[in-house]
Amino acid sequence: MKKITIAIDGYSSSGKSTMAKDLAREIGYIYIDTGAMYRAVTLYAIQHQLFKGEEVDADQLEQQMSDISISFRLNEESGRPDTYLNGVNVEQRIREMDVAERVSFVAALGFVRRVLVAQQQEMGRHKGVVMDGRDVGTVVFPDAELKIFVTASPEVRAQRRVDELNAKGLKTSYEEVLANVKKRDHIDTTRKEGPLVQAEDAVVLDNSFMTLEEQKNWLLTHYKKAVSLNG
Repeated sequence: MKKITIAIDGYSSSGKSTMAKDLAREIGYIYIDTGAMYRAVTLYAIQHQLFKGEEVDADQLEQQMSDISISFRLNEESGRPDTYLNGVNVEQRIREMDVAERVSFVAALGFVRRVLVAQQQEMGRHKGVVMDGRDVGTVVFPDAELKIFVTASPEVRAQRRVDELNAKGLKTSYEEVLANVKKRDHIDTTRKEGPLVQAEDAVVLDNSFMTLEEQKNWLLTHYKKAVSLNG
């Protein structure tokens, strides 16, 4: 069966990473979490004191981009890839609120996007990948055979994020997370470099009230349709 490229874009905490991981595992594709890459750069900036409040020292970060190595390694227990920053597993750390609060500012920097987009394009050069993010279907892989745009209400997404953090033992308030979700939506959709927009040929998935099983069946249906059209 011919392999294709699957681009999944959408709002923060819309569940796109979980669905992308599960879909990749189901169909035997490689999963690439572009959001984790931007979070890893953000964590690097935090670790190296490049932030003053919400403002990042862009000049210093640009000079140090060559010192940042991001890779993914399969976690044998979970069956999913973990994110590594300069050889250190940061999968849990990059999901914490201090990273979430700053990642949109880092992701808006043109030089960061150019470096990471080039890496993402190289990762998906041979197809057979499921990649999720904000601009995968519009910038990274505009010729992807299947593009999905995921959305859900801010309130639903905030509650999902709270539940996810609580499950990891990271306590935070719903109000704090909801404010962060809305703030990230604004930054992601209005930035100059690679803004979050729905590709014209993307299929929209509003999963606000879908079960995981319903979502899985929806994705597999569209995957099979895309393969048959491009076979």
